[in-house]
Amino acid sequence: MISKAMQDAINEHVGSEMYSANLYLAMAAYCESINLKGFAKWMRIQWKEEMDHAFKFFDYLSDRGGRVRVPEIGVPTSDYKSPRDVFEQTLEHEKIVTARVHKLYELALGEKDYATMTFLQWFITEQTEEEARAMEIAEKLRMIGESSNAIFWLDKELGKREG
Repeated sequence: MISKAMQDAINEHVGSEMYSANLYLAMAAYCESINLKGFAKWMRIQWKEEMDHAFKFFDYLSDRGGRVRVPEIGVPTSDYKSPRDVFEQTLEHEKIVTARVHKLYELALGEKDYATMTFLQWFITEQTEEEARAMEIAEKLRMIGESSNAIFWLDKELGKREG
């Protein structure tokens, strides 16, 4: 059985993952609105990944005998200045998610909840990959600047992402 503190923290994190999904869906909508279909596809795949993450936590909590209570999910912004702004915000958001996962791990460590620590290892690795991906694209967009040819090239590359 999982502790109440861990249950509450995981429930909160389910909401965070669902917020992340909504954020990426809003970013996809922005990219669609400026006709960058590759950027939009990349964000839609990211949306699905975040929903999958939410359900991993949901199922884990349920499997451990906890009660899932989905918290209220905030509404993300839908206004962005540019594709670069989208990925700068993506990178910052992923850093926040990483900190949240680390906080969950610290709680599990403090409670000697070894099952949750093991479960969270996958997310720690995943967050390293998420930050690296977002950082790579944000850095490319910094280098590209306002070059429309390069943005169209990157749009084509991002459109190749498989989900």
